[in-house]
Amino acid sequence: MSRLVLLRHGESVWNRENRFSGWADVELTDQGDREAREAGKILRTCGFQFNRAHTSLLKRAILTLWIVQDEMDAMWMPTYKSWRLNERHYGALQGFVKSEMAARIGKERVFAWRRTFSGRPPELMRGDPRHPRYDQRYQDIPPNQLPGSESLEDTLLRVLPYWQEEISRDLISGQDVLEVAHGNSLRALVTYLNQIPEDQVPDLQIPTGLPLVYEFNQEMQVARSYYLNNPNQEQSMPIEAFFSDARQKP
Repeated sequence: MSRLVLLRHGESVWNRENRFSGWADVELTDQGDREAREAGKILRTCGFQFNRAHTSLLKRAILTLWIVQDEMDAMWMPTYKSWRLNERHYGALQGFVKSEMAARIGKERVFAWRRTFSGRPPELMRGDPRHPRYDQRYQDIPPNQLPGSESLEDTLLRVLPYWQEEISRDLISGQDVLEVAHGNSLRALVTYLNQIPEDQVPDLQIPTGLPLVYEFNQEMQVARSYYLNNPNQEQSMPIEAFFSDARQKP
């Protein structure tokens, strides 16, 4: 039985400021560093060992992975990076404070862009210097594949090929895998793995720095999924514990 651990990066500067981050390359806060270290300690204490790791091309995820590897004394771990694991692209909203945009444009509209499965924010124009086509790290990707905005559904369609061609193959071959990514790229994958109905997607939360474990059977079906939250008490929580009413948040 192979195991996959999904981990959202530790708190970033723009998480703390309640800004739309998307593909902007922002740093971890001190709290985010501590969250990453705690995740590494939890995984080490609970006896996890990974054959390889996958992460995005954004530094908040890469730094989180490095910290976890350091805490697990596993800096040797083979690591693979892909733009397909990047955060959802928030288009023209990137960098703006969420509550300010809700006050300016309307809470319901911003809620639909942020939390629903198919809501897509206003697009970042291709001539905008913030567009990923101008970023060196994406120079080998066909420009027509680089998004100017994404819904959660778009994000899932971007993530799925990497899941099927890389991560799933690792698991089928008997590898235990660590994936460090982002709130919405992980929400998209969790929606797929757990077959979450579209009307429940808005309330699905992925907390920063808390390992989410998947155990698979020989048919690559999810046998069990749960969060690890306390290395001292060896407690785990069901994924349903992190469903909450997202409409109550700015």
